[in-house]
Amino acid sequence: MADRTAPNCHLRLEWVYGYRGHQCRNNLYYTAAKEIVYFVAGVGVVYNTREHKQKFYLGHNDDIISLALHPERVLVATGQVGKEPYICVWDSYTVQTVSILKDVHTHGIACLAFDLEGQCLVSVGLDSKNTICVWDWRRGKVLAAAPGHTDRIFDISWDLYQPSKLVSCGVKHIKFWSLCGNALTPKRGVFGKTGDLQTILCLACAKDEVTYSGALNGDIYVWKGINLMRTVQGAHGSGIFSMNACEEGFATGGRDGCVRLWDLNFKPITVIDLRETDQGYKGLSVRSVCWRGDHILVGTQDSEIFEVVVHDRNKPFLIMQGHCEGELWALAVHPTKPLAMTGSDDRSVRIWSLIDHALIARCNMEEPIRCAAVSTDGIHLALGMKDGSFTVLRVRDMTEVVHIKDRKEAIHELKYSPDGAHLAVGSNDNSVDVYGVVQRYKKVGECIGSTSFITHMDWSTDSKYLQTNDGSGRRLFYRMPSGKEVTNREELKLVQWASWTCVLGPEVNGIWPKYSDINDINSVDANFNNQVLVTADDYGLVKLMRYPCIKKGAKFKKYLGHSAHITNARWSHDYQWVITIGGADHSVFQWKFVPERKSKEALHIAPQETLADSNSEESDSDQSDVPEMDSEIEQETQLTYRRQVYKEDLPQLKEQCKEKHRATAMKKRERAPGSGIKLHFIHGYRGYDCRSNLFYTQTGEIVYHVAAVGVVYNRQQNTQRFYMGHDDDILCLAIHPLKDFVATGQVGRDSSVHIWDTETLKPMSVLKGFHQLGVCALDFSADGKRLASVGLDDNHTIVLWDWRKGEKLSAMRGSKDKIFVVKINTYLPDKLITAGVKHMKFWHKAGGGLIGRKGNMGKTETMMCAVYGWSEEMVFSGTCTGDICIWRDMFLMKTVKAHDGPVFSMHALEKGFVTGGKDGIVALWDDTFERCLKTYAIKRAVLAPGSKGLLLEDNPSIRAISLGHGHILVGTKNGEILEVDKSGPITLLVQGHMEGEVWGLATHPHLPLCATVSDDKTLRIWDLSPSHCMLAVRKLRKGGRCCCFSPDGKALAVGLNDGSFLIVNADTLEDLVSFHHRKDIISDIKFSPGAGKYLAVASGDSFVDIYNVMSSKRVGVCKGCLNYITHLDWDKRGKLLQVNTVAKEQFFFEAPRGKRQTIPATEVEKIDWSTWTCVLGTSIEGAWPVISEVTEVTAACLSYDRRVLATGDDLGYIKLFRYPVKGKYAKFKRYVAHSTHVTNVRWTHDDGLLVTVGGTDTCLMIWAHESESLREFKLCDSEESDIESEDDGGYDSDVTRENEINYTIKALSTNMRPMTGVKPHLQLKEPSVDERPPVSRALPQPEKLQTNNVGKKKRPIEDLVLELVFGYRGNDCRNNVHYLNEGADIIYHTASVGIVLNLTTSCQSFYVEHSDDILCLTINQHPKFPNVVATGQVGDTGDMSATSPSIHVWDAMTKQTLSVLRCFHSGGVCSVSFSATGKLLLSVGLDPEHTITIWKWQEGAKVASRIGHTQRIFVAEFRPDSDTLFVSVGIKHVRFWTLAGRALLCKKGVLSTIEDARMQTMLSVAFGANNLTFTGTISGDVCVWKEHILVRIVAKAHTGPVFTMYTTLRDGLIVTGGKERPSKEGGALKLWDQELKRCRAFRLETGQIIDCVRSVCRGKGKILVGTRNAEIIEVGEKNAACNILVNGHMDGPIWGLGTHPSRDVFLSAAEDGTVRLWDIPEKKMLNKVNLGHPAHAISYSPEGDMVAIGMKNGEFIILLVASLKIWGKKRDRRSPIQDIRFSPNSCYLAVGSTECAVDFYDLTLGPQLNRINCCRDIPSFVMQMDFSADSSYVQLSTGAYKRLVYEVPSGKQITEQCHIDRITWATWTSVLGDEVVGIWSRNADKADVTCACVSHSGLNIVTGDDFGMVKLFEFPCPEKFAKHKRFLGHSAHLTNVRFTNGDRFVVSAGGDDRSLFVWRCVHAPH
Repeated sequence: MADRTAPNCHLRLEWVYGYRGHQCRNNLYYTAAKEIVYFVAGVGVVYNTREHKQKFYLGHNDDIISLALHPERVLVATGQVGKEPYICVWDSYTVQTVSILKDVHTHGIACLAFDLEGQCLVSVGLDSKNTICVWDWRRGKVLAAAPGHTDRIFDISWDLYQPSKLVSCGVKHIKFWSLCGNALTPKRGVFGKTGDLQTILCLACAKDEVTYSGALNGDIYVWKGINLMRTVQGAHGSGIFSMNACEEGFATGGRDGCVRLWDLNFKPITVIDLRETDQGYKGLSVRSVCWRGDHILVGTQDSEIFEVVVHDRNKPFLIMQGHCEGELWALAVHPTKPLAMTGSDDRSVRIWSLIDHALIARCNMEEPIRCAAVSTDGIHLALGMKDGSFTVLRVRDMTEVVHIKDRKEAIHELKYSPDGAHLAVGSNDNSVDVYGVVQRYKKVGECIGSTSFITHMDWSTDSKYLQTNDGSGRRLFYRMPSGKEVTNREELKLVQWASWTCVLGPEVNGIWPKYSDINDINSVDANFNNQVLVTADDYGLVKLMRYPCIKKGAKFKKYLGHSAHITNARWSHDYQWVITIGGADHSVFQWKFVPERKSKEALHIAPQETLADSNSEESDSDQSDVPEMDSEIEQETQLTYRRQVYKEDLPQLKEQCKEKHRATAMKKRERAPGSGIKLHFIHGYRGYDCRSNLFYTQTGEIVYHVAAVGVVYNRQQNTQRFYMGHDDDILCLAIHPLKDFVATGQVGRDSSVHIWDTETLKPMSVLKGFHQLGVCALDFSADGKRLASVGLDDNHTIVLWDWRKGEKLSAMRGSKDKIFVVKINTYLPDKLITAGVKHMKFWHKAGGGLIGRKGNMGKTETMMCAVYGWSEEMVFSGTCTGDICIWRDMFLMKTVKAHDGPVFSMHALEKGFVTGGKDGIVALWDDTFERCLKTYAIKRAVLAPGSKGLLLEDNPSIRAISLGHGHILVGTKNGEILEVDKSGPITLLVQGHMEGEVWGLATHPHLPLCATVSDDKTLRIWDLSPSHCMLAVRKLRKGGRCCCFSPDGKALAVGLNDGSFLIVNADTLEDLVSFHHRKDIISDIKFSPGAGKYLAVASGDSFVDIYNVMSSKRVGVCKGCLNYITHLDWDKRGKLLQVNTVAKEQFFFEAPRGKRQTIPATEVEKIDWSTWTCVLGTSIEGAWPVISEVTEVTAACLSYDRRVLATGDDLGYIKLFRYPVKGKYAKFKRYVAHSTHVTNVRWTHDDGLLVTVGGTDTCLMIWAHESESLREFKLCDSEESDIESEDDGGYDSDVTRENEINYTIKALSTNMRPMTGVKPHLQLKEPSVDERPPVSRALPQPEKLQTNNVGKKKRPIEDLVLELVFGYRGNDCRNNVHYLNEGADIIYHTASVGIVLNLTTSCQSFYVEHSDDILCLTINQHPKFPNVVATGQVGDTGDMSATSPSIHVWDAMTKQTLSVLRCFHSGGVCSVSFSATGKLLLSVGLDPEHTITIWKWQEGAKVASRIGHTQRIFVAEFRPDSDTLFVSVGIKHVRFWTLAGRALLCKKGVLSTIEDARMQTMLSVAFGANNLTFTGTISGDVCVWKEHILVRIVAKAHTGPVFTMYTTLRDGLIVTGGKERPSKEGGALKLWDQELKRCRAFRLETGQIIDCVRSVCRGKGKILVGTRNAEIIEVGEKNAACNILVNGHMDGPIWGLGTHPSRDVFLSAAEDGTVRLWDIPEKKMLNKVNLGHPAHAISYSPEGDMVAIGMKNGEFIILLVASLKIWGKKRDRRSPIQDIRFSPNSCYLAVGSTECAVDFYDLTLGPQLNRINCCRDIPSFVMQMDFSADSSYVQLSTGAYKRLVYEVPSGKQITEQCHIDRITWATWTSVLGDEVVGIWSRNADKADVTCACVSHSGLNIVTGDDFGMVKLFEFPCPEKFAKHKRFLGHSAHLTNVRFTNGDRFVVSAGGDDRSLFVWRCVHAPH
C-alpha cells in the first residue's frame, strides 16, 4: 500500500519573472528601503535591485490588480479580483499582512489610495456601480461608501492639501468628492468650453484646489475647484496612463512611450522617449511611472520595468522582463544546464537562466508559440506553433534549422525521444507525427488512434513506445517510430517511461479529486528520484504529491501565486527547481525544491512558507486514513441544529397569514387570561453536545445553560434565576474574567450572542449579523474587552468583537470542519487559537481579518479543548484520543496521555491544570503536565448525603470543569451538575434527563410530585416542593413516551416505544404488571377517574386498548381511527373517552367495550371531562395560531379550576388562554424558555404550578402560577395575539394624509401641467422663406423688450442670494420648530432649507446643503453641543449614492455642516432625535420596514439598525435621561426600545392591565420621571406607561388627535398640541404638570375654525407653536398672548404671483383660497384675503391701483388695492384661469384659461366687464401671456409647447415670423419662443421649465422648473442649452417667478412646498 499522506518535502517560491503591465496602471513604486514594489499574478513582489533578491507577499488568493503605497513608504495596500475580493495592507519589509479589508466590494478592487496621514485608505470596486469605499484600514472598518459612477473609474486620489476631499476620474468624467460623516458627496467636474468632455485616465492633486489630470487624447487637464481651468495640449501623443507626484514635481507616462517630467507648476522640465533608447522598440507603452530623487521607474504594457537615472536619461536600465499580452503555454527545460525556455502567444521565445534569475536570450517568431522541447543533447530547440507548423532552432544562436507545416490546427505538445533520434509532434488535428532528427526532420511515422486533440505525450526509456493523452480523456500507446497503435496491453507491462507528464494512468490517479470527472489539470511532471509529482491546474494551484499516487484524492501540499490557469510545470534537469508558467498572467515562477531532510531546518527560517502552506485547506489532514472517531464526538459533529422555521421568520410568516384571516380579525376575540406564570425551576443541564459551559460567578452562584435559558443557580438556597433573552437553544457559554458577566450564543438563522449580567439578568450587549445557523464557541479576552465567537456555518466563521460597543473587529472563515473551542491569548489579545475536528489553528488579528496558521503536528488529531498556559506561546490542547498536546507557538513539543477516551474539558489554574474526560475522571496536574497530582472518579459510592438527586451511572462522561470556592464544578453528559470537594466527597446539585426526547409527563393526584419518562430509557420521579430534586429513577428496556398516576397515586403506568406498557409501584418503581399487545409506540395512557378501574392505552398504530386494572385483562379495543393517536381524555364518569389523532381528527368511544360514538359539537362542551389534554374541539379552537401551517399545538392541559388552558407548541412557546377558548385566534400570554417543541404540559393538583417538558432540550421546567390578585405590575408577562384587531386605530384625515404621503425625490419629478407635443429644444426650426440679404436695407430690428430704466447704464445680474423665505412645513411634518440661544432665535424648515429666524431683527439665515426636501428636524439639548441641529431629508433608494436619504447635522449659528449621514431608509427620514449625552442620533425611515437606526453622528458610524414596525412610525425619541432607551410610536403601535451594544431590543406596549384599553394609533411621545412615558393618540387620549405597561389613560386630553408633545428638561412640565376647535375652556395647546394630571389650555388667536397644532417647544416663559396652517406662533405662558412669527400658505400649490410696479411688495394666490400681500423690506405678511375658492392667477395693473385675480372655477375678480373692495367680477369660463394680464395702457384685461381660450375685456367701459373678443384656434391650454409694449399684441405660451401671437383686441392670429420679430414686448414671461430656447435643459424629458420672467433691464431671464430649480440666464438665449447659474432650495415644481421693480429681487413660488422665496439680485459692477 503506497503512503497516502502528503509528501514531506516542499516548494519555496524563489523568483518571479515578469511584471503586470496590462490592464493595470500606477502599480510600481520605490519603498523607503529603495526596494521596488509591484505585483505579478497573485503575488506582491518586493525587488531589491542592488542585491538582486526578491521577497514575496502571498496573502491574496486571486489576481492582484491595484496597489497603493503608504505615505511612509513601508506599507503597501493591494487589491485583487474575485467574487469576494479583499484588500491586504502589508509590510514591504517583512512581507507580512498588517490588515485585511473585506466584505464590501464585489468583482474586484480597481484602485487604491492612502490619504496624507496614512490613516485612511480609499478603494474603488469593479462592480456595476463602481463603489467607492473609505476605510479606517487599521481597524478594518468602513467609514463611508457610495456608488462611484455608472462607468469605469480609472484613478482616485486624496487631495493632499485639503482634508476629507478626494478626486476620482474615469470614462468621460471626473468627480470631486467630499467626505463628511459617513457620506461621500460628489460634484462632477465641469468641462465647459475649455476642453472636450472625455475620458480621464489619471490624476494628481496640487495646492489651492488645483488638480492635474491626464486625458485619453494626451492632453493634461488642469482643474481649479470643480472647473476646468486650462489644458496642456499634446503633453503626450496619446493617452496618459500614469501620473506620479513627488517633491520635485510631476512625472507622466503615456501610450506614446514617453515619460515627461514637470515642475510643481506643471511647466515642462524634460522628456524621455523610451522608444528611442537602446532597449526601446516600436509600440512601447508606459503604464506606470514613479519619480524619486534622480531615479525614475517605468513600467510598460509589455511587462518590462526600466530604471532611468535622470542625468543619464538615454540609457535606461532594463531591470525586469516578462512575456507580454497573450497566453503563455510553451515551457521546456534544458537537459543539462539550469536553463528554462518559454514561448508565448506574443510570438517570442525566451531563455531564462535559473541561477542568475535573468533573461539571457530572446527571439521573435512569425507565429504564436504553443509548445517547446529541447533535444536530448541540448543542441536543438523545437517550437510548436498555433498555426500547425513547427520550427527547430539551434539553441546556441537561435538560428532556424527547419520550418515544417504538415497540419492546420495548433501543435500542442512535442517531445524528443530519449535516444535523440526522433521528434514526436502532437497536434489539435488528433494525430501525432514522428520526424527523424538526423534525416533533417523527415516525417517517418504517424499515430492516428485518437478521436480528440492531443494534450500530453511521453516516450519510453528505450524510445520504442509513446503514450498519449487526448482531450476526450483517453490514454493510447504507439510503437515507434512507425506509429502503429499497441492494442495488446501485455507487451506494455515492462515498459519504463523516460518522463511522466501525462495526466492519465494508474500512477497518477491520485491527482484527481475523489468524485470529479473534470479535466482541469493542465500539466504534470514526475520527479522519479524523490518520488514526488508536481501538478498545475486551472485554479492557479501548484500541488506537490507523492509519486506514484494510485488512489483518487491523494493528499497534497498546495501553493498559491499564479492567478488563473497554470499552463505548464516542469522540473529542472537536476530536480533543484520547479518552473511553472501562467496562461493569463504571462509570468514564469521559479520554485526551489526543499527535500525532506532540509525542510526540518527550514522551519525556523522562512515565515513565508507557513503562509503559503497555510492555505492547504483540502489537505488539512495530512493523513487520509483518520483513526476511528469516538462515538460521542461523531454524534456531536453530525448535529446540524437546523430548524424548519426560525423564530426570526415568524413576523413575516404572520404577515403572510394575516391576509388570509382578515375576516376573523374583525370579530371580538377572547381576552388573555388574568393570571400568569413565572419560571420557577428547571431540571436539566445541556451536557450532551456542549462543553465547558458551567462556571462559578463572582458571588459563588453557578451559571450554566439549558434549552433557551441561561440559569444562575444558588446552591445554598437551591433556587434558580433565569436569563430569558434568547429565543432558541443556547449552544455555548463563556464567563467574563471578573466572573460577573456571561456570554451565551444561540441557534438561529442570523444567530446572536448575548452578554448579560448574572446579578441583574439584563443584557449588556447583543451581537448579531455575522453567524448563520448558530454560535458554537465563545471566549472572553483576559482584559474582558473582547469576545471571540465561532459560527456553525459551513466555514465556521470566527469573529472577534469589541462586545460593549457591539462592534465586529475582525472576521475570517475558520475551517471547513467543525470547531469545538476558541480561546483568546491571555497575554496578547490580538492572538487566538481554534481547535476542532482534525485541526488546531493559531490566529492573529490583521485589520478586519484574521490570519490563521495550522499547528505543525505530523498527523492532525481532532481537538476537543484547549487552554493557554503560563506564557504567551504555551498552549495545551486535549485530543479525542485522551492525549494532552503541549504546543509552543505553533509547534507541537510533546504529548502526554491523560484519559481513556477523549479529553472533553480542561481548565487552567494558577499553578497547574484540571482535565476531565469521557472516562469520568477529573485529574489535577502540575503546571507542565509532568505529573498528575490527584484524580477524582465520579462514582455513586462517594456521593454526599446532601445531594439533590441520584447519579445514573458511575464514571459519566465529563463535559465541563470549572474551579472556584474550594470546589471543582463538574458537568456531565448525562445532564448532571456535581460539586467535587477537594477532599473527595461529591454533591449532586442539578440534574435532568440525558440526551433523547422527553415526552412523558404526569403530575401526582395529591402530592407535589411529578413523573417523567424519556427516550433516554429512564423513568424519573421529581419532587416539586422547594427541595427540587430527583427522588427516584428507574432504567427501562426501551424509551417511553407517556406515563400516568392512578387516581390514588399508588400506581404509575408507563407506555414504552416498542408497544408495551407497564404499571409500577409509584414509590418503589418496581413492576406490578406489564403487557405487550402493540408494535408501535404507546403515545398516551390514562387511568379512568374515581377508582381508576380502567386504563386506556393509546398507540401509534391507531388503536386504544382498554384494560381492567383489577383483573389485569384487556376488556375493549377502540377501533375506527385511521392515524397515529396523539391524546386521550376520560370524562368524569369514566364512561367516555375522547381521542385525538395526528390528522386532527376527534373521536369518542364508550368504555369499557370501546364502541365508537358520534357526538355533536354542541354536546361535547356540555360533557364534564375529568381532564382536558386534547388539542382539538370548539372549546380550544382559539388556541391554534395563525401560522398553524408551520407549528402545531402539541400539548394542552386545563387547570383544575377549569379557568386557564395551558398549551405547548412546536416553536417552544408556552401559552395561557382563558377557557373556553372559542372563536379563532384568541389573545394569550406567551412564554419562551423551551427551545424547540414543547411536548407536554400539566398543572399540579392544586393549580399552583405548571410543569412542562421540552422534546429535544430534555428539560423539565416548573412554572409558578400567579393568580390575578397577586399580580400588581409584574413585568414578566408577555401578551400577544397573532393578529392585531383591525377595528381599532381610529381615524383622522390629517393622520391619514401624513401616513399616505409618498415622498419622491426632485430628480424624479414629472410634469406639473398636462403638457402635450414636442419640447422646444427638440423642435426642428423651419428655415424662413425670405432669408434676408447680408446687407439689410430694412429698419434696424427693434428691442425685444421694452426696458424701463433706459437712461441709466444697464447692468446684467450676476447672481441671486436667498434673502427671505415665507413658508413653514407644518402640514405633513411635526416637532420641527425649536428655540435656539435661550429663545433669541427660532429654527424651522420648509422645502429643502433650514431657516434660523432672529426674533429681534426678523432676519433669516439659511442652511442650504440639503439636496431635497427636509422632513424632520431636532436640536441637541446637551450643553456640550449648543445649537447643533439634525435634519433628515427625502431620498430615493438607500444605495448610499447622492440621492439616498441623508441626515445633516449642522451648527445653526455658523451653518457649518458637522456630519452627513447617508442612510438606508429608502424614501426618506421621518424622525430624528438626539440622546441624552448628545452623542447618539436616532433616525426612523419611511422605507417599507420603517427601519430604526442609531448613529454616532460625529464619526458618521452606524451603531445599530433594525426593522421598526410593519406600519408607519411617526416619531421615535430617546428618553431625555438616557443613551440607550427610546420609544417609537406610530400606526397602532408603541414600542419601548433598548440599545444593547449593537443590537436593538424592543418590547410592545402591554395594555391588558386596563380594562377595555385598545391599541390606538399613537402620534406623539413625552417622558416623565421614574420611567414614565406618555403617548398621544389619534383619539385625543394620552396613554401613561410605566416601563412598557399601560398604567393610566388621560381621556380626551384634546378633542382631536394629539399631534405633538414636548418634555421640558428644566422642570419636567409637558406641553401637548392637538387638533381642536377653540372654545372657552379648551384650546389646541395645553401645558401640563409632570404627571399629566393638571393642565392649562391656551387659545391660538388665528381665526381658524379648527386649530391644528403640529409642533410645540417651550422656552423661558414662552411656548412656540407650529400649526398645520403654516403659522409659527409664540404664546406667553403668563398672559396667553399670541404673537404670530411666521405665516405661509397652508395648501398649495401657490399659482399666482404678482409684483408691484413700483414698491417692493408682491401678491401671491394659492390653492388654499387666499391672496396674501407680502412686504420684502419689512420681511412679513401685510394682509390676507380669503376668497373662498382656490385662486390661480394674479396680476397688478400698470399703476398698481388694481389687482386682478383668476380663480380655479373660471371666475375672475378685480380688487381696488386701496380699499380691498371688489371693483368687478365675472365668470365666463368653467375651468381654471391660468393667467390674467392688464395691458400696459390699462385699457384691456386679458384672461387665459384651460379652455384653450383668451378672453379680452375692455376696462374703460367700467366694472360690468363685458367680453369684447377672444382668441380662437389655440391648440391647448394657455400657460403664460404677455402684452406688447404698445398694447396691440399678446403672446401666449400653450400646453402644446407652441407660442402664438394674437392681435389685440381683434383676437386675430399673426403668423408671419418677420412681423412677430418686430414686436417689442412689455413683459416676457413665456417659456417658449426662439429667444428662449436656451432655457430648456437636456434632462427635461419628463419634467419641464414651468415659468420664466425677463428682468426689467431686458438683460436676464430667470426660470423655474419641475425639478425645483431657479436658473438665471442671459437674455435673449437662442442657443440650445445656454450657460446659466442655478439656485436650489425649493421642492419640486416651481409655479411662478417674477422680478420686482428695479430688478432688486426675484420672487419664486413653490408648488409642492407652498413657500415663497425672495432672492436678492447681485448686479455686475459698472
